[in-house]
Amino acid sequence: MADVTTVPRDTPKSRRTRARILDEAVRVIARKGYAATTNAAVAEAAGITRGAMLYHFPTREDLLEAAIGHIQAQRAALFRQATDSLPAGGDVTEHAIESYWELLHTEPFMAFAELEAAARTDPTIAELLAPAQAEFDRAQIGDHFLKMLHAGAGPRFQASRDLARFMLEGMARANVTYDRDQRVERLLAVIKRATHMLNRKGGVTDIWAE
Repeated sequence: MADVTTVPRDTPKSRRTRARILDEAVRVIARKGYAATTNAAVAEAAGITRGAMLYHFPTREDLLEAAIGHIQAQRAALFRQATDSLPAGGDVTEHAIESYWELLHTEPFMAFAELEAAARTDPTIAELLAPAQAEFDRAQIGDHFLKMLHAGAGPRFQASRDLARFMLEGMARANVTYDRDQRVERLLAVIKRATHMLNRKGGVTDIWAE
């Protein structure tokens, strides 16, 4: 970690540079992967010198720790936008599922998924990512996604949220090699119906509609 004597001064210019670095770090992680996310690669993407990069983030660990916090803030903002974008008279559950599916293909969510994959074999990333994973599981999903799904409390409703969440995350990471659009559309329909059934909404009694 950076020594306190080397912490960048908190000036408007410094904040802008730091934000640009972190924005580019998220893009590099999402587009090129964790292994390619070096300080040099991010500095080049941000259009800053090596010296400026070292001034803000002396080590790769410093950069990744800050990037994870930046990703969390971006994901929270995207969740709030999705929560507030429900059309008048729209189905809350279906809106939540469709919104989360779209969010999983945005750079902050793709970057987070990339870091989760890296954390499986990288103890440093696993340690840095653990608080963000817990926050997301307990607060983000438990708050924003709960409100979007409009479910109640208890194991059944938790299962409905978990079913929707983990099915969507698995689909986003899966390599669907043929008829992707049709297969995804069918799976999204099944997830919606299963979630309605668990929430006991809309009188849905069959998970597969002929």
